[in-house]
Amino acid sequence: MSTHTALFALFAGILLLAAIRVITSRNPVHAVLFLVLAFFSAACLWMLLQAEFLAIVLVLVYVGAVMVLFLFVVMMLDINTKRLRAGMLKHLWVGVLVAALIVLQMWLVLSQPRWQGMRQAGPGIDHANNIEVLGRLTFTEYVFPLQIAGALLLVAIIAAIALTLRGRKDSKHQDPSAQVKVRPDQRLRLVDMASDEAARQTPDAGGAGMADKPAETR
Repeated sequence: MSTHTALFALFAGILLLAAIRVITSRNPVHAVLFLVLAFFSAACLWMLLQAEFLAIVLVLVYVGAVMVLFLFVVMMLDINTKRLRAGMLKHLWVGVLVAALIVLQMWLVLSQPRWQGMRQAGPGIDHANNIEVLGRLTFTEYVFPLQIAGALLLVAIIAAIALTLRGRKDSKHQDPSAQVKVRPDQRLRLVDMASDEAARQTPDAGGAGMADKPAETR
């Protein structure tokens, strides 16, 4: 067994064990940490396949941004794990069926001759590194799918902003321009009010004599 094969078996085994622990761990924080380990193992597999760009993007985007956000959310929220795990075994066959379909689709795609090598992408592509190959494919053969994906992401960002910008009636805010324009005589206002004793002695027209009556006990 060569060193390349041994490293592949090691990282693949760690990836499978970490993925299993993600769905079997009772602590949500531990599940997120095992998912980070799974991403690191997948990045190591990409490095073995000489796809350095994909490995770096996987670590920077998913481990450095997405999973850190997930970890903060899980640590700040009080998640009831017992309710989430209720009925998990009952729907296990659905997960196994979906996993089998994904494996079948991957086998059908990767078994095609055009995916066995990158020589069909263009002249001189076999002498370039993976970043140059990715750049050529992105801006030549897959330029229209890339533009469509960018437009969909832009629409999703605008929709998310539009959904979150809702005017709340119970929110209180200050107007800095109105605070700057205020005059000194508007900052303090003196109001003449009668004392409590005078208010008791001078009842209003509608409730004359109500102040002198004792309160009823129930």
